[in-house]
Amino acid sequence: MVDQASYDQQNRVRIQAVENSFGPLGRPLLGPGRVLVGEGQLMKRCRRRPQPKVFFLFNDILVYGSIVLSGRWYKKQQVIPLEEVQLEDLDDGVGMANQWLLRTPRKSFHVAAASPEEKQAWMDHIRKCRDQQLQRLGMSEEDSREFAATWIPDQASAICMRCSEQFGITQRRHHCRRCGFIVCNRCSKGRAVLRNISVKPVRVCRLCITGLQGQEQQDQGKDKTWDSGSWKSDSEEDKSSDEENEEPTQSHFNTHWLKSSPYCYINPDHVKPPAAGVSAY
Repeated sequence: MVDQASYDQQNRVRIQAVENSFGPLGRPLLGPGRVLVGEGQLMKRCRRRPQPKVFFLFNDILVYGSIVLSGRWYKKQQVIPLEEVQLEDLDDGVGMANQWLLRTPRKSFHVAAASPEEKQAWMDHIRKCRDQQLQRLGMSEEDSREFAATWIPDQASAICMRCSEQFGITQRRHHCRRCGFIVCNRCSKGRAVLRNISVKPVRVCRLCITGLQGQEQQDQGKDKTWDSGSWKSDSEEDKSSDEENEEPTQSHFNTHWLKSSPYCYINPDHVKPPAAGVSAY
């Protein structure tokens, strides 16, 4: 049996290494009872193309980021509480084999593994950790949650999915944050507060604004959830994705799940944290 003190120390070292790999802009990851369960590289569907991301599975959160130097340096850290995660198995799609849908209140997206076996391992481990976290928190999977819409990729449509106007140099693509459809600027001038996504008004298409207005009329007396008068000019346009300008990398490392250890995957680079003072920025 693994000595508990040695186990705790190894776990702290590995979590610290993951924390350090995101540099000074990353959130602290060390916490009471937190265990690094596994890590690996998955393809994440972004609005323009699938891109490789590094994923770290802990017993209570899922962390991912963009790859700067595979195995050591990452950026744009995202942290998702596992109690907010819902998984949906999917068939293979164009350019995305071994994929599944990862839903969260703030963002929902497709991810894909290198093989069917790796996909199944990831889904099984995420579900197991999520179920254990729900049990710790006294929650059930049936607890009401509102998940963000999955964005339709840019290349899926050459025309606005509301007015059918063709996109071009002067007619940019945008995404409705409520339905995920690709729409033109004229069809998405409305802004609404979608509380699971942002406390500030976000871009919403005209059909969704109409639906929200109808819902507002039925919910008189409650907080206002949309604001059709909140506009932005093109120069003030909110970014459609914080990942759309990332450049893909060709490197890939497989995920390994070790049955003989409390850890499902151990990256050799995490035996020792990166040297202090070294930065990839």
